[in-house]
Amino acid sequence: MLTAAQVLAQNNFGDTRTGGLAGPMGLFLILVLAAATVLLIRNMNSRLRQLPDRFPQQGPPETSDRADAAVVDPTEGAPTQDSSSAAPTGRQQRRNG
Repeated sequence: MLTAAQVLAQNNFGDTRTGGLAGPMGLFLILVLAAATVLLIRNMNSRLRQLPDRFPQQGPPETSDRADAAVVDPTEGAPTQDSSSAAPTGRQQRRNG
C-alpha cells in the first residue's frame, strides 16, 4: 500500500531529461537572431550611404488651386428640402414624451 509521501514523490511528468535541450536551443536562437539583426543593420547602412545627398526636383509642387478643383460638391444638383420646421426641438420632445 502506498503512503501519501510515496504518491507525492512519484514523477508523473514524463522523462525530464528530454527537456534539458531547451536552454541551449534558446541560446542558439538568440544568437541567430542577434547575428541576423547585425547583418540587416550593416546592409541598410551600406544602402543608405549609396543614396544621394539631395534628390532632384520632380516638378513644381502642387498648389492649393489644383486640390480645390478636384473637390466636387456632393449635393450639387440635388433638390434641397427644408425640414427644420417639421422637426421638434429638444424642449418639445421632453413635454410630449
